[in-house]
Amino acid sequence: MSTWQSFGRFIGAHMAPIAIGCVVAACAFPAQLSYLAPAVPWLFALVSFQGALTNGLRNLGHAVRHPLPMVATIVVASVVMPVVAFVLAEALFGGSPNLVTGLVLEYSVPVAAISTMWVAMYAGDVAQGLATLMVSSLLAPVTIPATLQILLGHAVRVDAGPMMLSVVLTVALPALCGMLLNDLTRGWAGSSLSPAVMPAARVAIVLVIASNATGAAPYLTHLTPQLVGVLAFILVFASTGYLAGLALARRMGEGVPQTVTMVFQCGMRNISCGAVIAAQFFPAQVMFPVVAGTLFQQVLAATYGKLMGRLLGVAPDAPVRS
Repeated sequence: MSTWQSFGRFIGAHMAPIAIGCVVAACAFPAQLSYLAPAVPWLFALVSFQGALTNGLRNLGHAVRHPLPMVATIVVASVVMPVVAFVLAEALFGGSPNLVTGLVLEYSVPVAAISTMWVAMYAGDVAQGLATLMVSSLLAPVTIPATLQILLGHAVRVDAGPMMLSVVLTVALPALCGMLLNDLTRGWAGSSLSPAVMPAARVAIVLVIASNATGAAPYLTHLTPQLVGVLAFILVFASTGYLAGLALARRMGEGVPQTVTMVFQCGMRNISCGAVIAAQFFPAQVMFPVVAGTLFQQVLAATYGKLMGRLLGVAPDAPVRS
């Protein structure tokens, strides 16, 4: 193994402390790290491409023909989590309707595009993850307004165009290119090209985490005891999404790759989508719970990656298992 590949594996194996370091750096140097924002789509594309190199178009077809894990993930992410978040937020923060709204919105948005990066890193089912991401994003213009209207009585209109275009350009298209290249080269792309590109993809993940975390920095300068309570709630409740994915996959008897995918995609949310909706339709305080999720999302993903390593025997950049 080359030094370059060893460097990439080091990043993958230590992603939890690296993610924490990225969040701390983003809060300490938000102005400097915000310059990374224009590069984020390209970084996303690189990671999506590299992660898909070990898959093939046949895998994507199988994920579409066997949609039960995808459906279960979307039900947990788009129905169960928002309802439970509403009940708990009302009980804990009912005196602050804006905070309740922000917490419900945080868990009403679709699956995070960055979840496919973690799925690929931990040898999950990339094809299933891609299909789930696309369907979740496609349904968002219906599920988000319906959730906010039913639970909170807020009427909003979600513009699906920019969100879907972003998912297609940064995740779907690069992933499809990676799968196609692996098919055309009869597996050479997965066995040789993917390990060579992997360290660059790991660096890209670190830069994406650092850039995305800068959005939370302005909201941490005026913390009150109540807002600290909101942060604690988000940390604990966000963890339940990963655990729900793990428990559901085990209950359904899914294989290791499918379980990995369900864990990450039940736990991770498209926070950028939530921030856009909060800014467009709601008072400023609603933004805090939404953006605060940035502080924990990547750290929790890395932590649960480690947990799955112990429970399922997966590790960063390990060979895909069936």
